[in-house]
Amino acid sequence: MHASEDLASWIDLSLIPGLGPRACRALLATFGLPGKVRAASLAQLTRVVPEAIAAGIVSDERAEHVAAALDWAAQPGNSVLTLADAEYPKQLLELPDPPMLLYVRGDARLLAAASLAIVGSRNATPQGTSNAEAFARAFSGAGLAIVSGLALGVDAAAHRGGLAGRGSTVAVLGCGADVVYPEGNAGLFARIAAKGTIVSEFPLGSPPLRDNFPRRNRLISGLSRGCLVVEAALASGSLITARLAAEQGREVFAIPGSIHSPLARGCHALIKQGAKLVESAQDVLEELNIDADTVTSPNSSGATDSLLPYMGFDPCGIDVLMARSGLTAEAISVMLLALELEKKVTSLPGGMYQRIV
Repeated sequence: MHASEDLASWIDLSLIPGLGPRACRALLATFGLPGKVRAASLAQLTRVVPEAIAAGIVSDERAEHVAAALDWAAQPGNSVLTLADAEYPKQLLELPDPPMLLYVRGDARLLAAASLAIVGSRNATPQGTSNAEAFARAFSGAGLAIVSGLALGVDAAAHRGGLAGRGSTVAVLGCGADVVYPEGNAGLFARIAAKGTIVSEFPLGSPPLRDNFPRRNRLISGLSRGCLVVEAALASGSLITARLAAEQGREVFAIPGSIHSPLARGCHALIKQGAKLVESAQDVLEELNIDADTVTSPNSSGATDSLLPYMGFDPCGIDVLMARSGLTAEAISVMLLALELEKKVTSLPGGMYQRIV
């Protein structure tokens, strides 16, 4: 069988309505590769799966969709990985329900790279997005690929930070790999497709349905060695990702915040449950046994030192530094985190910072 015919059989099997991972594994165990599943009779199939699913397998209703997927996979930068491919990420095979196939845009090799998931609120505070981007930049500088879900807020900031380092970034979608969602991240989507990796288990053209995102979350954690939650409310989907990471044997990390902030409560709940409290990138790298000396601090060019004269040696907050320096809160937040990583500044309770060198 030609490779394209083999892939067509995999795609066809993945498109059968109602066929979940367990039933799919049962079919493959009984008949072999998807081509042999497709060649089985209705009577043979009904011994393994319900009749409605068996009828779908012998149907040719999906031929047009299969052809479109093959055309998409043939385009430069696109690929479809199946469970039988050597390039299929090994860490996903540890899951109880690994996707039958993955639609990939960009560098598929990143799926096998050492990586860290960074997730958090879609409605993140300026401090939260600054932390996500700066931490992601530091981890990417240490060679870790940053995995997230391309949502607004923390996810988008994490991807931007990942793209700034050598580790790059992986965006796991809750829709088809050809669907840009949310629209506000269209530019970021294009940058990741060009310099990182877009991946989805959902068929091409799949809309971003609500039920897709919990399934997407298990892949975010499954691809990664650990999961860092930056900001999250108690009802945040990020906590689902953290729970899945723990169930999959991955490390869970959380950045604490103000006791008055609703977006800190999810992180505090995780810490109470055993997640590791994170104050610096080194905290995560040491836990993952990655040489902390390889970290490239955000804005390591030395530009962050220009903030030090405005700090003096007395504790001060971001508002004071904005008034003294004329910089934006976001710029100051990123510079402060870089200075913390360089051990030139320490954070204090109440959102205050103090110069220590």
